[in-house]
Order: sequence, then structure tokens, then C-alpha cells
Amino acid sequence: MNMALTLFINISLSLILIFVAFWLPHLNTYTEKANPYECGFDPMSSARLPFSMKFFLVAITFLLFDLEIALLLPLPWAMQSLNMSLPTIMAFILITILAMGLAYEWAQKGLEWTE
Repeated sequence: MNMALTLFINISLSLILIFVAFWLPHLNTYTEKANPYECGFDPMSSARLPFSMKFFLVAITFLLFDLEIALLLPLPWAMQSLNMSLPTIMAFILITILAMGLAYEWAQKGLEWTE
């Protein structure tokens, strides 16, 4: 009975959210909302405008640090083991690498938006 109730609630909530997501945007439409979003660029102008590489560098830096932090997520489960020395050393090494990478990015002015 619990499984059937859980499935019914999950399916009902999913269908309600899907219906609301399709129904709400159509209530208040205007020209600015109907235009395609092009990352701040005019969609009717030339597509061959110079694009700043700073966007890509910031995105790559974010992905690098974000993915390395995700490697620390299993650490609370590792703390329940009897041998804590290996997970602690590995986490310390990973945090040290992250800190050194952040210091290098900061020293190279990779985190500053304006030049």
C-alpha cells in the first residue's frame, strides 16, 4: 500500500508541475518575452561578432573547481570506516591541490573580470 501511495503522489505531483509549467508562461506574453534569448546579444545582428575568451576561461575554471569539490562528497561516508588515515590524507591532498590551483589562478589574474 505504501508503494502504491508513493507512486500515486509522485505521478500526481509530476503531472501538476508539468501542467503548471506549460500553462503559466502563456498567461502573460509580451514582445520582449517572446523574443529568443541570445546571451545578451541582439539576435538580428551579425553572428560573427568577436566573443571574449574570458567567458570560456571563467566557465572552465568553474567546472574544474566544481568537479574537484564533487570528489569530496563521499568523505562523510568514509568517516564511518575504521581506518580514517587514508581518506583523511586523500582529502587533505585534494584540498591542497585545490588551494594551490586557486592561488595560481589568483596570481595570474584569472579571476578578475576586467582587464
